[in-house]
Amino acid sequence: MVLGRGTWLLAGAMTAVCMVLVGPSAPGGALLARSLPVEAVRDVVPNRVMTWNICNPCEASNADRAAEIATYAPQVIGLQEACVRDVEGIRNHLESLHGLVYHVEYGTVLRNWGRCGGVPWSAGAYGQAILSVAPMTDPVSVEYPDGGSEDRGYMAVTTTVGGQPVRVFNTHLAQRRQETVRAGQTGVLAADVARHDRAIILGDFNAVPDAPELAGIWALAADTDPQCRPSSTGICKPTTDWQSKFDYIFLRGLVPLEHRVRPTPYSDHHMLYTDLDPT
Repeated sequence: MVLGRGTWLLAGAMTAVCMVLVGPSAPGGALLARSLPVEAVRDVVPNRVMTWNICNPCEASNADRAAEIATYAPQVIGLQEACVRDVEGIRNHLESLHGLVYHVEYGTVLRNWGRCGGVPWSAGAYGQAILSVAPMTDPVSVEYPDGGSEDRGYMAVTTTVGGQPVRVFNTHLAQRRQETVRAGQTGVLAADVARHDRAIILGDFNAVPDAPELAGIWALAADTDPQCRPSSTGICKPTTDWQSKFDYIFLRGLVPLEHRVRPTPYSDHHMLYTDLDPT
């Protein structure tokens, strides 16, 4: 059947309308999200800092992870168990779907095909990442001399919080039942933290507050929760599905206003964030 010119024009117009409503398609049939218009961009919460072990390997989409982060819209967030590819996806979704624009720095400690995909001879990079609305400078990535059962390390950047520069650390210590290894790791971390008057130490420490291996960190900084202390009198909210506090926001030279622990279906670790006093 031969269609007339008017029929072809109508078909073309309908196709254009569908493309506007649906958006272009990516290979494999996935729809590409379009950036929000400038007037729809939402702001982050100033002076809000978050830590989250995003769980790897776990069956969670980066769009869902981004939506969780966007719900609380922190100015700075430290991620652990993070593959570079996943962080890139999370960052892209935060911008295209939620209008939140972040800079990113990585603290990768190993390349692992099982965790991060890729090909055996070029596996994906794995470790920590920091996302910040303000630019970051002087990034460092340090692998601990002894990682325990898996390579571990910490990263640090300088960024602006409350209108002033602050050093932000992000770490993931050795797995449970490796107390001696963690003690060595916190010794390395504490030596670097001690050089800074204003510091935020984020991460999954894999240890409860009164664990001896955390003593060096407690000597330098306080938990964002003033009720949480390294003693039997401390009241510390759990941050994991197994009801242990393993995730921390330690503050040195900074004052918290309030904090929240938010369970999420996308990880076995809860999201922990704090709002800081800018003065």
